[in-house]
Amino acid sequence: EGTTSNFEMGSTEQLEQHSSEAVSNGHKSDLEAARRLAKRLYNLEGFKRSDVARHLGKNNEFSRLVAEEYLRYFDFTGMTLDQSLRNFLKAFALMGETQERERVLIHFSNRYYQCNQGMIPSQDGIHCLTCALMLLNTDLHGHNIGKKMSCQDFITNLDGLNEGKDFPKELLKPLYNSIKNEKLEWAINEEELRKSLSELANDKTDSAGSRTSNRIGSSSNPFLDIPRDPNAKTYKTGFLSRKIHADMDGKKTPKGRRGWKTFYAVLKGMILYLQKDEYKPEKHLSEEDLKNAISIHHALAIKATDYEKRPNVLKLKTADWRVFLFQAQNPEEMESWINKINLVATVFSAPPFPAAIGSQKRFSRPLLPATTTKMTQEDQLKSHEAKLKQISTELTEHRSYPPDKKVKAKEIDEYRLKEHYLEFEKTRYETYYKMLEESGENPLQGIESDGNGMRKSHSSPSLNQESVPVNTKIKRNISERKDYRPESANNSKQKT
Repeated sequence: EGTTSNFEMGSTEQLEQHSSEAVSNGHKSDLEAARRLAKRLYNLEGFKRSDVARHLGKNNEFSRLVAEEYLRYFDFTGMTLDQSLRNFLKAFALMGETQERERVLIHFSNRYYQCNQGMIPSQDGIHCLTCALMLLNTDLHGHNIGKKMSCQDFITNLDGLNEGKDFPKELLKPLYNSIKNEKLEWAINEEELRKSLSELANDKTDSAGSRTSNRIGSSSNPFLDIPRDPNAKTYKTGFLSRKIHADMDGKKTPKGRRGWKTFYAVLKGMILYLQKDEYKPEKHLSEEDLKNAISIHHALAIKATDYEKRPNVLKLKTADWRVFLFQAQNPEEMESWINKINLVATVFSAPPFPAAIGSQKRFSRPLLPATTTKMTQEDQLKSHEAKLKQISTELTEHRSYPPDKKVKAKEIDEYRLKEHYLEFEKTRYETYYKMLEESGENPLQGIESDGNGMRKSHSSPSLNQESVPVNTKIKRNISERKDYRPESANNSKQKT
């Protein structure tokens, strides 16, 4: 009894403790406590608007109960999605970690679905549209310079994301016009928005449930995950050894996860499937196989010239800045994989969304949609050329104004990060433009297969590792570091 009364006083420490312990006790009082807290959060009794999201978005059972009870105070029946979202965002400040904000929006989507069953067929569809509206708002009303998203762009970006079908145009057009005519207002610290809404939500087991079975991607936001197309063509197959070099945003992969593993690789559509043991038809892919799959939209593959421990190694950098090393069986195979991966990314990658709104001093990468471009090959070539010119100009301007030596380390870090991004994007669009220009009318005609689909991976030719004496210390190449986020000014005295 005493614990509950203290808890109701709004003490954050008490709340943290209760959040983690309450449900494990399995008492009805947990639901009652959740109801009491939800009521106080809604009425802002002892809480500020900025406190609310933190208590709705934690990844535990008690927080889920609180969020469900909190959302019961909102009746969205008969309201359009944009009206409901405006109504919801006025009640509190949507801020906190990316994963927490994502969970809050998932709770909103679930409640909207409960109030309006039948209007949109699934919670996933509503969550997808909710995130799309937030991104559209950023595009139309943010600080970004350049062409704003048109209604047709908005519709095209959502193709196939309604349970595998398209959303009705008569649903999307009014949503677009609503956001265009009236900016979505929500109280949020702009610094908090540096990471986009659609980044990784690490917890695949939160209230959203796992989406890996029908979509491929590192994000829990279906707007940016790539739909698996069962009719996609297979462009290349064969054995590859993989080493994870950098995690999302170029953060160095922890040691225990950096080992080499051999897979049977299948490049199908915009997805590189990595299958254990043997080739399997797509319908037989295990959860593990899908987890290993890599979406190669907006990716770039190059020869890993800075990795000398093994031969025939290519480096793949993905849209979310993860980096993988792949060892092929010979130099020809390595070149073939590089060529096919880059060609698929070149032909199919849709134009990027703008970066999230943020403080002018903070750099944020634009969002790279996983949907397939709807452009003709000629327009795709023009789009790549325009992006290459834009990025080249930005890089020149960026280098013209280096930070003053007296500025804070944080600002130097931001400068380096943006330079790192622009350099990579320039290389990527140079590659895309050149490939598409030289590829002829049907660049991806002719499906390549090694014809040995059912071979076991342990029977594959060994992927030679150059022998290194056990006691020899291998000096890591300086250039290898370029794949990670640039070192912060605090930790590095090197000049870049």
